[in-house]
Order: sequence, then structure tokens, then C-alpha cells
Amino acid sequence: MDGTGIADTAPVFILLGPPGAGKGTQARMLEDAFGLVQLSTGDLLRAAVAAGTQAGQEAKTVMAAGGLVGDAIVLAILKDRLAEADCAKGVVLDGFPRTIAQAEALDDMLARKGQKINAAIALEVDDVQMVTRISGRFTCAGCGEGYHDTFKPLQVANTCDNCGGTQMTRRADDNAETVMSRLAAYHEQTAPLEQYYQVRGALYRVDAMGDITQINTSIATLVGQVNA
Repeated sequence: MDGTGIADTAPVFILLGPPGAGKGTQARMLEDAFGLVQLSTGDLLRAAVAAGTQAGQEAKTVMAAGGLVGDAIVLAILKDRLAEADCAKGVVLDGFPRTIAQAEALDDMLARKGQKINAAIALEVDDVQMVTRISGRFTCAGCGEGYHDTFKPLQVANTCDNCGGTQMTRRADDNAETVMSRLAAYHEQTAPLEQYYQVRGALYRVDAMGDITQINTSIATLVGQVNA
């Protein structure tokens, strides 16, 4: 271990894919299967702000002013999180990096700790079908578990399978026009990351348009091979 909490050989995985590709769901399943820690940018920011860390205070100031939190602050928060003991078995990054600049900065940060990206797993989807997929999704307000009207319905009506909560929420921007705009933004800004990681021999592709369990089996097989 390098003194930061995360072991020198602890794997670091990234899930790539557009909004609605299932990154959050698959990351949580990898947590359960391999003991990896899911790290999403949104959760990291909220936790850092709540904890009152230096980076969290900087992020709070930016967000309070209506600005976007810069890469340097996000990376500082991520570095702090990686230093915690539960990350010693490895992590799966969900939603970060989003740009080549972020990927390069992340590589630099990990290299200083003797780490690297073990695998960037691209969840491949069909844009047209994604509109249907995203417009039908909703979340438990209590625990944050995600569901879908068709692909992942509740086992019991109006009751979260995970925590038993009865309050469900839907994002106001989960409509066809907004979804198409978000997909276009993804292809322009984030999709080039696939080429970035392919050049580095770290890219793996998974068809993410099928059954959630089948998709997870494919991803888990890749993770298992990398971990071997």
C-alpha cells in the first residue's frame, strides 16, 4: 500500500457510456460482486461538501455561485476519496472522466500513486433505443436505486425493491428532445475517450442494449479476467 489507503495493485475501472447506458446500475453490481467501491462524480461532490473538506468547501463555493466545478477540484476530491481504507480493494469510476483533459489528469494522478486504469469498459448502446430507455426510468427517492418502466420494473407496485421506500422520482429532463441533445453532447465530448483508452490497451466494449443481468455477466467476466 502506498500510504494513501489504496493498494498499489488495487484495480481501477472506468465505465464509459452515454446517459442512460446503465453505468450506475452496473457499477453497483460490480460493488457487490467484487468488493469494488463505486465512485460517481455527483456523489463525491455531495459527500465532500457535506464533510466540509477543503476541496468540498471549494466545490460548495463554486456551486453556490451557479458555476461548474472545475477538473482540479473534482480530482482533489477523488484523490481524497481514494485515500480512504474501503478503496483498498479497488474502485469503479462512474461518470468520470468525461473529457480527454480529465482522463489525462486522472492518469497523472494515478501514476504518482503507482496506479493506472486497468480497464475502461464502454457500454455500447443504440441512440434511438436510448430515448425509450431513458424516458421510462425513475429512482427511489429514499435510497437512490434506479428503475425502469419496462427494463427494471418494481417487483411490488410503488415499493422500492432495495429499501421498501414508496416515494419515486423522475427527472424532468428525461424527455425525447432533451435526451437527444444529451446524447449529441456525449458523442462530441466524451466518446473520444474510447479512442484514448484503446490506444493505451485498456478499452473493452460491451453490448449494453440487452438484459441487465446478461450485460453484468459480460462486464463481470472482463473484470474477473483483468483481476486474475
